[in-house]
Amino acid sequence: MERMRWYRLVPGALLIGLAVLLLAGVGTSVMVSREPAPWDTAPVRPEPAPDPAPDPAPDPAPDPAPAPVTLVPYDGPVEHIFFHPLIVYPELAFDGDGLSGGYDDWFVTIKEFNRIIDSLYRSNYILVDYGALFADSADGGLEHKPLALPPGKKPLILSIDDLNYYQYMRENGNAYKLIVDTDGRIKTYSLNPAGEPVISAENEIVPIVDEFVRRHSDFSLNGAKGVIALTGYEGILGYRTNDPSAPGYAQDVRDALAVAKRLKETGWSFASHGWGHLDAVKISPDSLARDTRRWKAEVEPLTGPTPIYIYPFGAAAARGDEKLKILRDHGFRILAGVGPNPFLDLQDGYVLTERRHIDGFAFREQRQQLLPFFDANEVIDEIRPAR
Repeated sequence: MERMRWYRLVPGALLIGLAVLLLAGVGTSVMVSREPAPWDTAPVRPEPAPDPAPDPAPDPAPDPAPAPVTLVPYDGPVEHIFFHPLIVYPELAFDGDGLSGGYDDWFVTIKEFNRIIDSLYRSNYILVDYGALFADSADGGLEHKPLALPPGKKPLILSIDDLNYYQYMRENGNAYKLIVDTDGRIKTYSLNPAGEPVISAENEIVPIVDEFVRRHSDFSLNGAKGVIALTGYEGILGYRTNDPSAPGYAQDVRDALAVAKRLKETGWSFASHGWGHLDAVKISPDSLARDTRRWKAEVEPLTGPTPIYIYPFGAAAARGDEKLKILRDHGFRILAGVGPNPFLDLQDGYVLTERRHIDGFAFREQRQQLLPFFDANEVIDEIRPAR
């Protein structure tokens, strides 16, 4: 979800303005470093046979399994917050060019995200996914599923919009793409401002959350991490899978498939964010149908099917609008907009829900609404430009 039209920048386009819709509530990767693999060790010179080694010591007893956690029924609100890809290089994001204001409004830095996730954990939130809330019904829709949590925990859905790494993002301080490193972990590949390749597990939401859950297993219910909302017009996850005529297309498809597979294996799920990031309220039903068909033809083969549609710009079709039927007819049964409160409504087998945007605009304008999660005054990065 983006409230700014510059999300659809093409080479040569000029930034005209940012529309704030939410004032009310609103290739193989170059490897720089990796763990040493067995074949990296130096060859061993032949030496005289040593004396027989003593019998090895018995393996230590495994750590005792953690005591099972008693779950209790939960029937309260379910919060949903979302981010855009993290600012990795603030000196590029806040360099005073035409996009700096947008980066200040709609993105967060690495430091800010780390502070936020710490606060969420201290506030007893626990990550859940939609599979914990809803089940398939006999008529092909969805039905409520009882939710049980550890005592004192509060459910939270986390999502990331536009984890596509568009060209403008690469030029303005975001990472370049996600990769699966030799250790099986999801990391980022980018070029720093000096043009040097960097591989990191510490500068994007996915690897940061992965590591946080590894250290704090009680921050996730059944391994849930978050929802990744993808467009298709510049490929996905940093791979240009949108242009079959481009050099490297076949390798990009293979790499994107590998990354998507690993993401799903490690607790992440996917959502459609529309192929072309179009405003569902403003476009015609025929345009929405064409855009949806294109997403399913180009992106779904890479991510797998999903029932989740996250409206671009947070612009949700109204109840009774034929556009809702178009999305449902294409298999989308969870439709997410943007709003200031936890909203989750199941009717006629499909779910309407809203998410809170977490970004510089919210830090400045919505501090009180965000206090259940964190105090923006304690989170905001000192590197942001003065306002």
